[in-house]
Amino acid sequence: VGEDVNMVLNRRLSRHPAHCVYADQQAAAEAVVDKLVAMGHREIAFIAGSADSPTGAERLAGYRQALIRHGIPVQETLIAPGKWTPACGAAAVSTLLARGARFSALVASNDDMAIGAIKRLHEAGVMVPDEVSVVGFDDIPLAPYVIPALSSVKMPVNGMIQETINRLTTMVEEGSRDALPAFSGTLIRRDSLRRLTGGAMMAVGRPGGIR
Repeated sequence: VGEDVNMVLNRRLSRHPAHCVYADQQAAAEAVVDKLVAMGHREIAFIAGSADSPTGAERLAGYRQALIRHGIPVQETLIAPGKWTPACGAAAVSTLLARGARFSALVASNDDMAIGAIKRLHEAGVMVPDEVSVVGFDDIPLAPYVIPALSSVKMPVNGMIQETINRLTTMVEEGSRDALPAFSGTLIRRDSLRRLTGGAMMAVGRPGGIR
């Protein structure tokens, strides 16, 4: 395959739109916040991915943009850094609690961090989803088997791989250079997500636990 028919998977190339297959990570994160707001949540925490990750940056941007669109102030105290691992998710929750952050829902930039977050919330005496709803990204195979089963945004990885193969074949055989539309994520709702009824149930963090 010549250089001019190379394809990049899971990255948006604004200067070479015909040579990339990607999911719109920002739109997926916006859709998660839209769903949480529709379910009554307004104080929504976020665990970011690695600072140097385009995927993490887009998901954080989507979180911010959705809050702004709904007229909800972006509170920096509700955003904690992470680096994709369960331990980082747990540490991020510890950071939120130490800040005294109030939130009824938490979005983690991937499922591993969401699982770590659930464990730390449990250790702090916070019930998921009764007090805090938790949503992750990527719908890993473990997501349905943690307790509570993790709600997650499923990214169409298999479809993207197949489309990359198809596009390479088409480029070689027909020379097509049309840009492809972005793939979309799908929220898979499980037990870690609940609708707020009546007054919002807010988690109040403080060093050593929750009140």
